[in-house]
Amino acid sequence: MTRDAKAARRFRNLLSAERRSAALYDGLADAATGERRQVLTELATVERKHAAHWADRLTELGEPVPERGRSDLRIAALSWLARRFSIDAVLPYVERAEHADAGLYAGDPDATASMAVDERSHARVLTRLRDGGDPGTARTREPWHRGDRSGALRAAVFGVNDGLVSNASLVMGFAGSGAATTVIVFAGLAGLLAGAFSMAAGEYISMRSQREAYEREIDLEATELREDPEGEAEELALIYRAKGLDSEEAARAAAAIMADRDIALDTMAREELGLDPDELGSPWSAAISSLFAFALGAIVVVLPFLFGSGEAALIVAIGLAGAALFGVGAVIGLLNGRNAFRSGGRQLLIGGAAALLVFGIGHMLGASAGG
Repeated sequence: MTRDAKAARRFRNLLSAERRSAALYDGLADAATGERRQVLTELATVERKHAAHWADRLTELGEPVPERGRSDLRIAALSWLARRFSIDAVLPYVERAEHADAGLYAGDPDATASMAVDERSHARVLTRLRDGGDPGTARTREPWHRGDRSGALRAAVFGVNDGLVSNASLVMGFAGSGAATTVIVFAGLAGLLAGAFSMAAGEYISMRSQREAYEREIDLEATELREDPEGEAEELALIYRAKGLDSEEAARAAAAIMADRDIALDTMAREELGLDPDELGSPWSAAISSLFAFALGAIVVVLPFLFGSGEAALIVAIGLAGAALFGVGAVIGLLNGRNAFRSGGRQLLIGGAAALLVFGIGHMLGASAGG
């Protein structure tokens, strides 16, 4: 297949995809009312502009432009569901598809600069529409969400959990083998140190990578503001319309923000990317918090053997580990908006089963070595 033939096939596929998107937005617009309907109609218009671009590219190659085919079954089904129930019933499916296509034209030499911007903004606009145009809706649906973009709280809670489960299993394994108290203590402390530093290093790398990805997104947004300020202003106005402002108010707000490039970049980062430039996450905060959290969880089962020995220390260690497992599970449940007692009981069951299994293995190995 020649180079032009490959390009023509690609242009036809993109033309077909853009036509399907336009038809879907038209179908959703028919089921919507008010500002939502206008926004969806404008999204359909944008998709038709994209389709026209690919039709022009085919013409430039001397290829015929395909006629519009019959309605796609998926589009027909989603449009019917939107009319029969509401567009809220289908917006999540459309939103996921737009998120998947957000980078479709990034770096594409055959696409215009505005096309990449348009595709990235559509998913954000649909998210606003799904939230009913109220920026606080998502927070209402997720009462325990605290926007912990620093990662410190998440790292702390799960660090305690990891330290508790892993070191409880380790200590129980040595205790089950019949090892001396000194050996159990050294094994527990070694597990604590190794796990804590490993968790800290992993959390640092993870958060560092995440922060760099966020910074790259903001840099790309800054480039788009320089190269296509009109397109960015239209995009911001569309986002505000999806939030509930009328066309004139949205345009005025976007124009006022775009007058200052720094404010525009900060606003676009928040509104389009969903990022707070001042809170992109601290790798060191997450790493240190993870280190101490893991150590806090891991020390629980070691403490009884530091101040006691034998069966009494083992019983106290089991009791402390069980209480801590339940407590950590309850906190995780609360953070996730779940029932605290159910989450705590589940964590106790899973963590306790792991420790019991390792205790049994240690006991068998100890008996085998002693025999």
